[in-house]
Amino acid sequence: MIEPMGAATFVAVLGCTSLLAFAARWFRPGPELPTLEGWALADRRFGTATVWFLLGGTIYTAYTFAALPGLVYGTGSLGFFALPYTVIVYPLAFVLLPKLWTEARRGGHITVADYVRDRHGSPGLALVVAITGVLATMPYIALQLLGIRAVLAAGGLYPRGAAGDLALIGVFAFLAFATYRHGLRAPAIISLAKGTAIFGSVLAVTAVVLHRLGGPGPMFDGAERELAAHGAPGASLTLGPGMFTVYATLALGSAMALLMYPHVLTAAFSARSPDTLRRASIGLPAWTGVLGLFALLGVAALAAGVRAPPGAAEAAVPLLVRELMPAALTGLVFGALAVGALVPAAIMSIAVATLFVRNIYAPYFHPASTPRHQMRIARLVSLVAKVGAIVFVFGLRDQDAINLQLLGGVWILQTFPAVAIGLYSRRLHPRALLTGWAAGMVTGTVLVVRSGFSSVAPIGVGGWEVNAYTALIALAANLLVVAALTPVLDRLGVPRGTGPRPRTVPPPLGGRTETIA
Repeated sequence: MIEPMGAATFVAVLGCTSLLAFAARWFRPGPELPTLEGWALADRRFGTATVWFLLGGTIYTAYTFAALPGLVYGTGSLGFFALPYTVIVYPLAFVLLPKLWTEARRGGHITVADYVRDRHGSPGLALVVAITGVLATMPYIALQLLGIRAVLAAGGLYPRGAAGDLALIGVFAFLAFATYRHGLRAPAIISLAKGTAIFGSVLAVTAVVLHRLGGPGPMFDGAERELAAHGAPGASLTLGPGMFTVYATLALGSAMALLMYPHVLTAAFSARSPDTLRRASIGLPAWTGVLGLFALLGVAALAAGVRAPPGAAEAAVPLLVRELMPAALTGLVFGALAVGALVPAAIMSIAVATLFVRNIYAPYFHPASTPRHQMRIARLVSLVAKVGAIVFVFGLRDQDAINLQLLGGVWILQTFPAVAIGLYSRRLHPRALLTGWAAGMVTGTVLVVRSGFSSVAPIGVGGWEVNAYTALIALAANLLVVAALTPVLDRLGVPRGTGPRPRTVPPPLGGRTETIA
């Protein structure tokens, strides 16, 4: 069990975060009339610093900070794929997110499916983008709960049995209340606490660990010996040639998929202007540095001889912290990781609720719904999403959530042609995009299930068989179908649907109005 001082520090971190969330109603207030845009996007009023904290808090979840060092702890060098993945994603964010923001502002779009419907003139394509976003995000919310539980259990802060479950439900209930009342403003203000706590705690932990283990050289030497003795077969801190394609495709595919997730786009759409997003994107690599330090702690856990329970490598860093850190610092780290789960979980529930209401409920079940009615339903759906995540976590195995989240990454990448490529070209036929999406979904799902829910699958290239990220293989099948069908459908004269109409762009806070075609 953690010492009383550590427990007190942990409770203090959560308490301060709670007070911040209650202050969300005064954070960047908008018009008094409540609307879905105000609840889900905070009326697009966030500045550079807020967007930087919000995007970082959204992209880097508590499970990321536990699972990445756990992957390094279990497999060695392969776990470091997350670093080039985030290096790749930020130039993509710099290019794609401001352009998507402009399109969304021009059309009054709140969700990415709104944009797809307007851009391609295809209600069917917008519907499948919305459904894919909901399916891919729901397991992600459950993973945030798993991340909190793994961290608290390793730190001795999660009592076994009903008491621990009730404590976890209580933390999530607070999150549900804050999100229900204040929408995106609640996780935005919590993200300020998350960023400060995460940066401060990881720098302190890294300094202490390096001092205790004698510096980087002895730490890596000890970790290599430990991997050879107790790691998975073939695990090493040096990447072998057979893993090059796996490493590269995991990094590239993950970067492309990340920007398609609804919660990332929800955070991006809340920005005040495209320039706000560009400035925030320039600063996001600082989060990659923090992620690299967490990956380094996976190496440190190996060198320190930490023994994580079988099948629970994500507990390695919490166990390392509990063994080597002073009690107060231990409580700070665990508090930071717990808060780290609250921000993405809240934004994910908002994104799921908004997608469901705007692109499924309103057009297909209640076309006459008013903006106020849509906001009320979205609030209720956000609660249902959190309750569903709790039921999922307590009703199924942890591995089931991980497997579904793996599938979610494969599925969400299949929206890349409609969303990202569609930003730069209208040449792709909407029905070809819809068929390609279906082909990618089926291909990716079959490959993942057939491989026993592995993230990689074999593929033949020029007479050689190599392993590659399943989502990228499925995307290749998707694009092949789109490229083959588009000229055929155009030749047959199949209608493309209605295109976007010129609209007036509201000024981004006092700027001049302009019209975009």
